[in-house]
Amino acid sequence: MSYEPTSPNLPEGRTSGRKPRVAIVFGGRSSEHAISVSTAGSVLRAIDRTLYDVLPIGITHDGRWALTSDESSRMAITDGRLPSVEQVAESAEGQVVLPVSSASREVVWSEPGAVPKALGEVDVVLPLLHGPWGEDGTLQGLLELSGVPYVGSGVLASAVGMDKEYTKRVLTSFGLAVGPYTVVRPRDWETEAGRAAARERIAELQLPVFVKPCRAGSSMGITKVKDLEQLDAAIEEARRHDPKVIVEEGLRGREIECGVLEFEDGPRASLPSEIKVDGDFEFYDFEAKYIDSSEVEIPARLSGDETAELQQLAVRAFEALGCEGLARVDFFLLDDGGWVVNEINTMPGFTPISAYPKMWEATGVPYPELIDRLLKAALSRSTGLR
Repeated sequence: MSYEPTSPNLPEGRTSGRKPRVAIVFGGRSSEHAISVSTAGSVLRAIDRTLYDVLPIGITHDGRWALTSDESSRMAITDGRLPSVEQVAESAEGQVVLPVSSASREVVWSEPGAVPKALGEVDVVLPLLHGPWGEDGTLQGLLELSGVPYVGSGVLASAVGMDKEYTKRVLTSFGLAVGPYTVVRPRDWETEAGRAAARERIAELQLPVFVKPCRAGSSMGITKVKDLEQLDAAIEEARRHDPKVIVEEGLRGREIECGVLEFEDGPRASLPSEIKVDGDFEFYDFEAKYIDSSEVEIPARLSGDETAELQQLAVRAFEALGCEGLARVDFFLLDDGGWVVNEINTMPGFTPISAYPKMWEATGVPYPELIDRLLKAALSRSTGLR
């Protein structure tokens, strides 16, 4: 698979005779901080430095924007050790300040007691944050206000894709199937009457159920509940990550993922992958995904008709949410042969074990070309209403 490069959308007055400057933003305040750092390390290794100038910017756990090392080896998950922005930040106090208007794309470095230093203009942002305060439309809104192009979906699609409830509501309105579920909102858990009503709704679902933070990813805070006596503890665990909780009925079937990528003629779907969870794990939780590294089979063992149907459904889900650039769509292939959409990830992981780049590699788009395609697409697209 090949593509024609597009002309970069450089700031007014700048020529295309220089390399576009990419700010790779990662880390963040969510519980997926370490996965974001690992993703950034993989991208820093793969990005073509002959085509792009790179400015790595990490967001610390407390929200400080820091200049970081460009040493990708320090950002890996190694022997169960989770990396952080604090470990690779160049300064313990300095911070990066982005432009707050579309009149300039100049980034400034500020340290206590020192004169602010201009770092030059940024042409495009690659936001590699996962979870709230980054993947959920908040960072996308900031970049829209600043007039800086960025990779991936806009504010609305990012926000909807982050919220598992509203993802399901949008998908069903477009005729796509989702599994049975109910939502425990923050106010539902504040009174005993509210808790009792929530328990009654959940009891109508068939066990086992999966109790999840509604706006988190990387399998954080998820509990598989086989007995309703475990329910309250599972909800409390999910609420540690998000006050809004979703409870999904466990489905019998295979977990299949499919990548979607925008091309000049529209979004296309990759070859699918299938998650093979190690028998020591109840489900594809954080440890199984990132520490134990359960097997992901690419391409998934599906018939030609099954693969074609899955790819069509993945593109339909991508378009239903109004996604841009990229997404990973997660499905269940039920025992009766039906497809159910589980969720959409608008900024899938790019770690060494992540399925999204592997699926596109198998489809004919190598990792460096995948990053190049995403950046060129973002540079060719304007911010604002489109």
